[in-house]
Amino acid sequence: MSDSPAARLQKLFEGHRLTPTQRRIAHCMVRGAADVPFLSSVELAELAGVSQPSVTRFAVALGFDGYPALRKYLREVAPAERPAAEADAEYNAYQQAVHAEIDNLRHLAAMLADPGPVEEAGRLLAGSVPLPVLGLRAASSQARGFAYFAGKVHPDVRLLDESGSMLADRIDAAVGAGASALLCFALPRHPREVLEALEYARSAGLTVVTVADSAFAPVAGLSDLLIPAPVGTGLAFDTACAPMLLGRVLLEAMADALPDAQARLEAFDTKAAARGLFVE
Repeated sequence: MSDSPAARLQKLFEGHRLTPTQRRIAHCMVRGAADVPFLSSVELAELAGVSQPSVTRFAVALGFDGYPALRKYLREVAPAERPAAEADAEYNAYQQAVHAEIDNLRHLAAMLADPGPVEEAGRLLAGSVPLPVLGLRAASSQARGFAYFAGKVHPDVRLLDESGSMLADRIDAAVGAGASALLCFALPRHPREVLEALEYARSAGLTVVTVADSAFAPVAGLSDLLIPAPVGTGLAFDTACAPMLLGRVLLEAMADALPDAQARLEAFDTKAAARGLFVE
């Protein structure tokens, strides 16, 4: 298990029943694990977009006497020195967004020090035939990319990237054909339709594996296995390099769990060469 400040913070929050507002604070703290120990309750409230009393109630919900006690604890589990802000000042806004994504990838790499959750997800996805892959709105590109590559090694992948009344029908069809699991990509802003689809999928007997921006995302309570990958928020629209890379990691884990994955890839390459699909 990773021993990064963010991982230790997330471990602190696990096992607590948090309200949506408290999950928002927790998410904010995990993303800014190095800076949060140096923030006042007012500053943290502004950063998370909540009220100052909400921060105090959050600290009490975690078992501390108040926010000062929580901050003292955070300074013990976070780096001893606050990262220098001067470095960011040397970069323009575009460069800062790129560096923030690099930090997100480092956070993902640290999390993957424990490969257990990804390997378990790979086995679940490999064992589901067909395999429905859900991603709506902002997450549709992540789902489509996964489904495209997964189709080369998995016998039956079904992309669910359109919302509406037919979504439940397509989940029913997958269950009727033998599906046992569903992979969901859930990114901000979280559409209500995703929550409804996951609730329906679980009621139909599917095991839900989710890639989300945070372990405290709204979909957490509707997921049997959630693996977080942070998104970047430095630009007008969120960036999702870490969720995309996590999707590729899950592809690798799924392929490892499929006994005929290599044979399928080789068969595809042979047919592609015969048809002249690609220009070398």
